[in-house]
Amino acid sequence: MRYSLFNPLLLTASLALTTACGKAPEPPVAATVEPDNIAREYMQLVLALGEHDSSYVDAYYGPQQLRDEAVARGLSAAEIAAEAKTLLEKIDTQPTSEDDMFKLRLHYLDKQLQALAFHADSLSNGKKANFEAQAQALYDTTPPNYSLTDFDEVLAGIDELVPGDGSLSERVEAYRKNFVIPADKLDEVFQRAISECKARTAAYISLPDNEDFSLEYVQDKPWSGYNWYKGSAYSLIQINSERPIDISRAVDLGCHEGYPGHHTYNALLEQKLVNEFGWQEFSVYPLYSPQSLIAEGTANYGIDLAFPGEQKLEFEREVLYPLAGLDPATADDYAAFLKLMARLSYVGNEIARQYLNGDIDGEQAVTLLQQYSLNSEAEARQRLRFFDSYGAYVINYNWGKELVKQYIEQTDDQDERWARFIKLLSSPRIPSSMDW
Repeated sequence: MRYSLFNPLLLTASLALTTACGKAPEPPVAATVEPDNIAREYMQLVLALGEHDSSYVDAYYGPQQLRDEAVARGLSAAEIAAEAKTLLEKIDTQPTSEDDMFKLRLHYLDKQLQALAFHADSLSNGKKANFEAQAQALYDTTPPNYSLTDFDEVLAGIDELVPGDGSLSERVEAYRKNFVIPADKLDEVFQRAISECKARTAAYISLPDNEDFSLEYVQDKPWSGYNWYKGSAYSLIQINSERPIDISRAVDLGCHEGYPGHHTYNALLEQKLVNEFGWQEFSVYPLYSPQSLIAEGTANYGIDLAFPGEQKLEFEREVLYPLAGLDPATADDYAAFLKLMARLSYVGNEIARQYLNGDIDGEQAVTLLQQYSLNSEAEARQRLRFFDSYGAYVINYNWGKELVKQYIEQTDDQDERWARFIKLLSSPRIPSSMDW
């Protein structure tokens, strides 16, 4: 297998995967046995906590023996939290180093363990922390806080744009039905969209030779799409088809779940950190952790990076609309509508905040999602299921994208933006170390 993951034109010295003589790089010189031991114990605790929360371990492709050992120990959630805190004390005693990757690794382990201990404590005492506490402890960040009335101006703009009678949410639901991908066209449209996402990504990132994915359509899920990374540069991508899927979601999900999103992110981490550096902790991915903000933020920003400016609209109008049997002449108006809808993104965060903090109940959340996010009742109830399942995880999509955008768009040069994006996808960076 080729280990050169990136476009040679974009490589910096710190990211180079081969030397002039063709040899793979050595791990950072400051690496010692002790961080490897801490990493192994961290992995075991993640796998052990997965026995208490079935959604916690999002991916694991490390040794089966390690999972077996973690399960065999039979640790309670309280015991897992206690061991995580002991590991945190070990990290504090590690020698300092000038090596950036070594520092990033220790910082990553420190913040990931803090999140693990927090989640284990929550499972142990049976109490869910409030929205703000979850955001900071699990995702290493403090998201912005809005009032729902801050979005009234956007709603007014959408009200002028969408025709018909009835409430605004009812009119929006009726309008969006004009852009639903027919069920018999769904796979063809998604396959073409993913193919385009991959081609645009491959122009800047040299993917592993054996990388691949399978695509499945599922139902009865609280999410619209999911990437299950299996290791060896392979992913299972699932699309939730229980609700109608509009044409704009094909590129969005193709980029987010595949290229340059989750599939690409996991493949690069595996090749760079697991295979080359031997940092086995990156073969396990705990969902409720700072890593998720980088994963979701890069996956969402990757849509704009792969299709800058009006290129997404042009591709949809010229390629996807005809494939789906939709009228390309309506694409521009729908794109203008979607730009306004995107400005309602943080509404979901605020409703989740109120719901998780106990300020409103589930039915009130459904009503507010219809009123301010302009969801149909079915969509609102699906989103409520997401809040129940994943809590403050919602911040990783929009706030995560904003933090990634701030990091990437420190330059106007498209090649340099891809280089910065690659840097995020192939290093142990989390929110508090993005600018290191």
